Amino acid sequence: MRLYIDGDAFPNLLKPIVFRSIERLRLQTFVISNKRISLGKSDLITYLIVEQGADEADHRIVEMVEEGDLVITADIPLADRIISQDAHAIDHRGELYSVDNIKQYLAMRNLMEEIRESGEMTRGPKPFGSKDAHEFSNQLHRFLTKYCE
Repeated sequence: MRLYIDGDAFPNLLKPIVFRSIERLRLQTFVISNKRISLGKSDLITYLIVEQGADEADHRIVEMVEEGDLVITADIPLADRIISQDAHAIDHRGELYSVDNIKQYLAMRNLMEEIRESGEMTRGPKPFGSKDAHEFSNQLHRFLTKYCE
């Protein structure tokens, strides 16, 4: 299994959590973004910077991912594409996307986008905090225990 990180909106609070897991389990990891970010120095991490553009990092991840790989992303359409390739996706708040729930998340995301496009003011997601990082850490640990150890 390889790990992919959609790096463009990756929260700083998660960087040390993920870095420790990469090193402990010796996970080959790809951080893909359209700007320079760093989780830390490791021979296990490859940083790929793609062209500027809304979905360039997403397209690269989809091209590279294989069955059984794990992608960390908050991008629900990307998660849907990953799930359709028999890979796994976890969001920054610890939600493990699956065949059973991804279409529901995608439908809700699309509905909220339609509401915003109609001019309705909606609240965005709550600010990312330590509780979210804790939930992510727990979910990542459960996933990696099941698939890597």
